[in-house]
Amino acid sequence: MLVPTSMGLRITPENGQPVHCSDLFRLQATSAETNVASIASYLGMPVKVLTALVKGNPFAQFITSNLRSRGMDYEAMEVEQGGPWGYRHQINVADSGYGSRGPRVWNDRAGEVGRLLNVKNFDLDRIFGEEGVQIVHLSGLIAALSPETSQFCLDLARAARLYGTRISFDLNYRASFWKGREKELHDIFSEIAEYSDILIGNEEDFQLCLGIEGPEAGGKDIASKINGFQGMISRVKEEYPNTQVFATTLRQVNHTNSHNWGAILLDGDEWHIIQPREIHVLDRIGGGDGFVGGLLYGILKGWDAERCAQFGWASGALATTFLTDYAQPADEEQIWSIWEGNARVKR
Repeated sequence: MLVPTSMGLRITPENGQPVHCSDLFRLQATSAETNVASIASYLGMPVKVLTALVKGNPFAQFITSNLRSRGMDYEAMEVEQGGPWGYRHQINVADSGYGSRGPRVWNDRAGEVGRLLNVKNFDLDRIFGEEGVQIVHLSGLIAALSPETSQFCLDLARAARLYGTRISFDLNYRASFWKGREKELHDIFSEIAEYSDILIGNEEDFQLCLGIEGPEAGGKDIASKINGFQGMISRVKEEYPNTQVFATTLRQVNHTNSHNWGAILLDGDEWHIIQPREIHVLDRIGGGDGFVGGLLYGILKGWDAERCAQFGWASGALATTFLTDYAQPADEEQIWSIWEGNARVKR
């Protein structure tokens, strides 16, 4: 699996406390795309990360040490910091919330080195042609980060298409990234979607990135809205008939630490619906990435679509039990135990 990404730092208060009244914080290396790839890397599959680093920066060393600890190879373009007002790695400050207090996330991406990503710094013929990438996973977060990264993702999609590599695209709409670039990004996202074998998004993603009509109104609970989501995905399939797999997660928040979690997968003309059921949440950030990671792992293993959907659901549920925003599965059995509802002690 190949993932292009802009690596950053995640700062989270200890013990589920709010940011504004905390003086102890955990520091993590993070990105949505490596969150996805962690399912495959922890389960023994080769993963390569394409990224940008600030040369000589101690946080760049922290990031690369983390990637190695997760079993990931990486290639990085290095950029000089350029003084105290130059380039750096993004910072994500996250209050995980607790009970009736919802999570709050604050992003500081000024001077982000990942905004400079360019295919000129990577040997795509070697990466795709010789190393044999099976799936390249693209995220709308990187595709919309800057004009440079938009072109970077588009070039990677075109190269993957040329070499017959499967493309996974998680639309991941962010309003602040799209402001003032709506027409430009719609065209880029539409082209990447046309190349994609696997297309992932929620109702907001499909509407605002691709201009697809959203789901019909349902009841208050998420299970009553499934037919509307199926209708929306069917409209997406009509617009992008070359795509094989479409997926979305379903989430209803009961409170910060209890969610009803489900999923919808369309593989060809076959629907696979996972009805929402309760999961217990330590930190919700990364649950959607865990779902995508488990889904792609199953596809790489050659499993049938139903099994892929189940493993994705359980991988997402697993991710919400970690303080990191990525899951670190011990083995496949641990994930399947979550699917089966088996939380008994294993000795």
